[in-house]
Amino acid sequence: MKYYLFFLTILLYPLSLSAQEDIQIGSLKNFRQQAQGGYFDYSNPDAINIKIMVWGFVRYPGQYIIPSYSSVNDLLALAGGPTENANLDDLRLFRINKDSSQTMIKFDYNDLLWGEDLTKQLKIPNIQAGDIIIVPGEPRFYFKDYFSIALSAVSTLVSVATLLLVIFK
Repeated sequence: MKYYLFFLTILLYPLSLSAQEDIQIGSLKNFRQQAQGGYFDYSNPDAINIKIMVWGFVRYPGQYIIPSYSSVNDLLALAGGPTENANLDDLRLFRINKDSSQTMIKFDYNDLLWGEDLTKQLKIPNIQAGDIIIVPGEPRFYFKDYFSIALSAVSTLVSVATLLLVIFK
């Protein structure tokens, strides 16, 4: 009987941890930042705070609790910025609306970084509670990567050739 209670406790404990609201009034809770767990609390005790997720090619992807007045710029800065493999011309904001419909908003962040025309209106959306910012990208191979792959293949072939010479000698 002890074992059943133990396993039941292990199974139900994570459920009690995940029952949290998306919008929180600021409190003086301990500031938490866990780079390994992907949970970052940048809440303001004097403001309304919201939960946002950042996925993809940023330095610190995960769940963020931030003040409701924060922007996409603030959120990307808190996430450590995009990595070198990020495609900033195709950022996406995924949102579940109040009527349970889903919206995907695509925007080009390169306009903000490299644009020279300040009169042009940038189309960077505002964030809301529960939004997911997706920073797409793809790994890029450099000369050292190709060299490493070629060296691995050549060393394998040399090892097999040496083995065959030793066996059939």
